[in-house]
Amino acid sequence: MVIAAHPDDAEYGVAGSVARWVKEGKSIVYVICTNGDKGSGDPEMTSERLAGIREKEQLAAAKVLGVGKVVFLRHPDQTLEDTPEFRKEIVTVMRTYRPNTVAAPDPYRKYIWHRDHRILGQVVLDAVYPFVRDRLAYIDLFEAGLKPHIVKEVLFWASDNPNYRSDVTDTFDIKLEALRCHKSQVGGHPDHEEWLVARARMMAKGTSYKLAEAFHREELE
Repeated sequence: MVIAAHPDDAEYGVAGSVARWVKEGKSIVYVICTNGDKGSGDPEMTSERLAGIREKEQLAAAKVLGVGKVVFLRHPDQTLEDTPEFRKEIVTVMRTYRPNTVAAPDPYRKYIWHRDHRILGQVVLDAVYPFVRDRLAYIDLFEAGLKPHIVKEVLFWASDNPNYRSDVTDTFDIKLEALRCHKSQVGGHPDHEEWLVARARMMAKGTSYKLAEAFHREELE
């Protein structure tokens, strides 16, 4: 399960790994928490129109990657808060789809970091342990048939403290193809893909990989 604050976040953070996992036969669920309705510098764009565009772009990117399910929570951009209600939404999707691995933005990245990313990462971490695990947490979910679940590992992208590298040498082209689907976000940047390749090479340093995605990994089992 990949849990992202905005449409396109997952493609930047984890799409190369997602493409590899799909090739290995794993099932992937995307959870997109906001509609990304603030992410435009176009003076003619409206939030309502942008939200529709970005949802279609995310579905197109997921199709390129082979993601089996995309869940849209459709919160307004820049409004995520660490509340029991939002945490319950995240617990609900985890108990519904019961992932072994959860990927999300690192909540502890220093300095300049979108607040939606920071807040989401913390909510995901708290949801994984202990709320998804404990039967008496959100007892109404248990009574509705959503049983407790233990996530085996969490991968946080954009971490200042990476301790795990994922080999994306053979799937990086798919990552770039998926990112190109987000035309409202990546258009007009001719050096963008070169920067991404250079970043993936840097993340692969110290490994036998040519290209990598880096994460802070926490194992729970």
